[in-house]
Order: sequence, then structure tokens, then C-alpha cells
Amino acid sequence: MGRHRRSREKELDEGEEQLNQMLAETGRKDELKEMLLAKLEECGWRDQVKLVIKDIVKERGIDKITIEDLVQETAPHASQLVPDKVRMEMLDEVKRFLESQDED
Repeated sequence: MGRHRRSREKELDEGEEQLNQMLAETGRKDELKEMLLAKLEECGWRDQVKLVIKDIVKERGIDKITIEDLVQETAPHASQLVPDKVRMEMLDEVKRFLESQDED
């Protein structure tokens, strides 16, 4: 990995950290989290994830899998199951938040 790429990744990490801090300080982070949970519930995401979990447990066996293994195996599937529409709506909310911070 080149020096430029590491520098860019560091900038992105710092920007993400700063955004998280701003969201937390204003209370907007909790609002966005609640909004996301509601949108995921509306679209049936939770039920889809439950099915993934059931399949994993059935395949591996209830006695042969730990919670940590289950979470690690389920997380990528769960992330992929988030509809693009929900992703875009949440991104728009974050953009509006950033724009409102620029106005202050």
C-alpha cells in the first residue's frame, strides 16, 4: 500500500471520527439510529436477518456455534440485505446534517 493511500485512509478515518463526534454532540446520532431501525423494520430487513441466522444455525448446529461466530458470519449478510433505498435515505439525512452545520 502506497504512502498516498495510507494518508487518504487516515484522512477518511479522521473525517468519520469527526462526523461521529458532531452527530453525538448534537444528539442527531441517536435520532439517525432510531430512523434507521424504523426503516429497516418497515422493509422487513429484521425478518430477513432472522432467516439468515436460522440457516446458519441449522447448517452449523446449535451446539457447535458460538454467539461470536454467529455475529461474525451474519454481519456481512445483514449488511448486504440493507436496501439501497434505505442507504440513500440515510446518506441524504447525513448530508442535510452536514449542510446545516455549515450554515451555523
